[in-house]
Amino acid sequence: MASPVEEEIEPAAQSSTAQNLGRRRFSRDNRCLGLDEIEGLMSSTDGRPFMVMHRLPEIKEEGIPFLMPGTPITCKVDNTEKYTTRSKVLVGTLYTVQLTHGPFHWTVKRKYKQFQELHRDLYKHKMMLHFMPLGKFAKERQQLRAMSEEMPSLHGTERSRRTSSKLKYLEEHLNGLLENSFCRNDHSMLEFLSVGALSFVTDLGPKGLEGPIFKRSGGHRIQGLNCFGHHQFCFRWSRRWLVVKDSFLIDNGSINFVLLFDPEFKVKVGRAHTDTKYGVCIENFTRSLIIKCSSYRQAHWWSHEINRLADTCDFLKPQRFEGFAPPREDTLTKWYVNGSGYFADLADALEQAKEEIFITDWWLSPEVYLKRPATDKYWRLDEILKRKAEQGVKVCILLYKEVELALGINSEHSKRTLMNIHPNIKVMRHPDHVSSVVFLWAHHEKMVAIDQTVTFMGGIDLAFGRWDDSQYQLTDLGLTEVDSRVGEEEPKGDTEKQTDSKQDKAAADDRKPSEQDLEDLTGNTKLWLGKDYSNFIRKDWVQLNKPFEDYIDRTQVPRMPWRDVAASIHGRAARDVARHFIQRWNFTKLFKNKYKDSFYPYLLPKSHTTADLLSFSVPGSSKARVQVLRSVDRWSGGTCENSILNAYIHTIENSEHYIYIENQFFISCADGKTIHNGIGDAIVNRILRAHREQKKYRVYVVVPLLPGFEGDITAGGGNAIQAVLHFAYRTLCRGEYSILSRLSEVKDQWTEYITICGLRTHSQLSHSLVTELIYVHSKTLIADDRCYIIGSANINDRSMLGSRDSELAVFVEDEETVPSTMGREDYQAGPVTLALRKECFSILVGAASDPSINVDDPISDDFFFLTWNSAAKMNAKIYDKVFKCLPHDDIHNMQELKEYTSKERLCDTDPEQAREELKAVRGLLVYFPLKFLCEEDLLPPLNTKEGMVPIGLWT
Repeated sequence: MASPVEEEIEPAAQSSTAQNLGRRRFSRDNRCLGLDEIEGLMSSTDGRPFMVMHRLPEIKEEGIPFLMPGTPITCKVDNTEKYTTRSKVLVGTLYTVQLTHGPFHWTVKRKYKQFQELHRDLYKHKMMLHFMPLGKFAKERQQLRAMSEEMPSLHGTERSRRTSSKLKYLEEHLNGLLENSFCRNDHSMLEFLSVGALSFVTDLGPKGLEGPIFKRSGGHRIQGLNCFGHHQFCFRWSRRWLVVKDSFLIDNGSINFVLLFDPEFKVKVGRAHTDTKYGVCIENFTRSLIIKCSSYRQAHWWSHEINRLADTCDFLKPQRFEGFAPPREDTLTKWYVNGSGYFADLADALEQAKEEIFITDWWLSPEVYLKRPATDKYWRLDEILKRKAEQGVKVCILLYKEVELALGINSEHSKRTLMNIHPNIKVMRHPDHVSSVVFLWAHHEKMVAIDQTVTFMGGIDLAFGRWDDSQYQLTDLGLTEVDSRVGEEEPKGDTEKQTDSKQDKAAADDRKPSEQDLEDLTGNTKLWLGKDYSNFIRKDWVQLNKPFEDYIDRTQVPRMPWRDVAASIHGRAARDVARHFIQRWNFTKLFKNKYKDSFYPYLLPKSHTTADLLSFSVPGSSKARVQVLRSVDRWSGGTCENSILNAYIHTIENSEHYIYIENQFFISCADGKTIHNGIGDAIVNRILRAHREQKKYRVYVVVPLLPGFEGDITAGGGNAIQAVLHFAYRTLCRGEYSILSRLSEVKDQWTEYITICGLRTHSQLSHSLVTELIYVHSKTLIADDRCYIIGSANINDRSMLGSRDSELAVFVEDEETVPSTMGREDYQAGPVTLALRKECFSILVGAASDPSINVDDPISDDFFFLTWNSAAKMNAKIYDKVFKCLPHDDIHNMQELKEYTSKERLCDTDPEQAREELKAVRGLLVYFPLKFLCEEDLLPPLNTKEGMVPIGLWT
């Protein structure tokens, strides 16, 4: 209990933090360009670095020219065409000017009148410079000295009569002007050439189309952002510099909007579509942008060039699985089973960041350590981000804004902590529940993108409780602890070591949290510090603003191991993921008024033309075909897609030998009323087809033994746990829509096709034997040793339908094959998928510690029945005998649950015998108890808060 003094001090501390956040919120990164940065910008010849887009004000202040100094710009006037003037009587000539500047090539079309205007403007600016203050404009005066006293005339001279043609003369005249630094950097020349601040940024792709236009305000196709009847009276026109690149267009003044190309993208010309003369309407999912040009010809030129640039864009039409991105060949990728390797590689990759870091998570803990055991703060997430922000890297973080009464993940603490570190760290939360009318759905993605070149994604949040390895330790007491699976003989002197451990723990508890956790981690051997040591079914996280204080007694309560799967991808596929983040970031900035100031920048996607130029890669990566998938809706990202669901169903339907599913939830089998995703239906149909064809086919399902909600399972688990169990059992085995009910055609032979398991492990804690389920948080599907899906999407309607939670996933297909075995026959498997499946199976069946167990053939009878199912059955029996574990198949109602939990446990009555029994445990598999509480109605009572919420919350 806090002392009275602490109770008085805490509000003041919170107030001070809030004030700091307020100051940080409106602060700016005013770091001037360094001499090295200025020299790099002035000496670049192949294009400008991407960081230019984040430093436009500083570049303008330093007077960095738009054109690359020292790099010649040449023009060629190679064509003419006739056009009708406004009078529709006179016919003018339009000159096509081909321009080259370093590796960039582009075309502009100009009238002879515009050549004259350019000449006149340059002459006027030259004359005005003589009257300007000497000191301030000394640089410009020096440039003038290199310019001849007399500027060449465009007509009537002896030279013009000697030239072979007017085209040639205009070309020579323009090239002559461009040789002088004063002329080529003059504003009128840059506008004539259609050159802006972002024209020559290499990672933004080809030069594209640029120029001044008038833009009409409004046009947002997002609920709540338009005035009623805005097209009639509630708008204004403003002059802007519009830039069109190969997959987006922007206003380049201060990047006030970004319009991404998507399947809804189209360009319309004319008053019928724009309500204005010489208007052009540019539409995508989120906006209908109207611009006004100076002439009919210019309007059609803009329309033609925009369509030409967009023609090669991958994002203009739905791709496979109705996704936004196509499969990317030869993509470097790497999978991870458990968080230890994932966090370690992510930490190293973050250290490589030079420009941008994008992070989006359902939950983010700034104080989480990425490499363990931590002996200092170097590899703590907030410290890593601080280092990168101080180096000038822009860190943009999108967090799910939870309903605080329902979830305790405290995203406000995460945002406040991160934004107080450095102005280069920007954090936005979404959705605003009232304004967006979104209360039930969440942003469930987990993703980190580094320089839009390497991306980490999957099921692992950068949060407490997620780090684990294949040991799945239940205890973490520190240096003197003997934390081992008790299947082996204990070493002599173990009692003394356990006693020492308890004494060390007691001494550690007496120290202040600041002493123990913040100031000195020297010699630390704990893997999970403070709130990171968790068992969220026993007790959910609390007081996350005190991250280094334990919230459960680690000397008495085992932690709950966390099993998860993730991936890293490179190149074009990584750019697809980054583009999704950018779409969500810009959408959130547009939607929420508090994010509309310039502290939160609009983000730009890098071009795929430079995606294969990797500055670094994750060690151990292999090449495969990778497609980025997502679930997204208008509320979450401004567009609609459910490609993850389509990919799951396609993969199941087209699998030939087996599928392996490892998922946090398994709620499916559509009935058109409460459940709508058809993943369970696809499994049923595939099994029935195999049965009718008399072919061998296996379905492996691994799910958590209990849902991840706080509750006392000895008393039934609570309403939330029972609600999720209800829909899981409805999917698997109860009711007319369940998988087993619909497999009635195969009768008792269903066990030859499908196996459903959970995971459990055991250890010793403070002289007592303990067991705990391993929480399966993975969202993975593997098929035929040739392809797999890894992502954040659970198998339920929330994740799969697209209209609910937002999700990300990758579909990976091997492009090469290696010899393998399938059904006791030679088989060509994909090396990346095969390695992932073997890693999963080896740990689960115990082959990692017993080389005699063979996991090569996933569908043989020997493996399916004698290795997998036999281990699951035997392990479940042993755990029941030793610990009386819950859930259990023999418990059909609450009365039997009460009687079962009152029985004595072997681990308490005869620990030595219990240890002997546990030596026979093989791997981690246990049968999922399909008959647990089968006589009870597990739906929450209507008079409870769980019963009052819509059913969709649980499905």
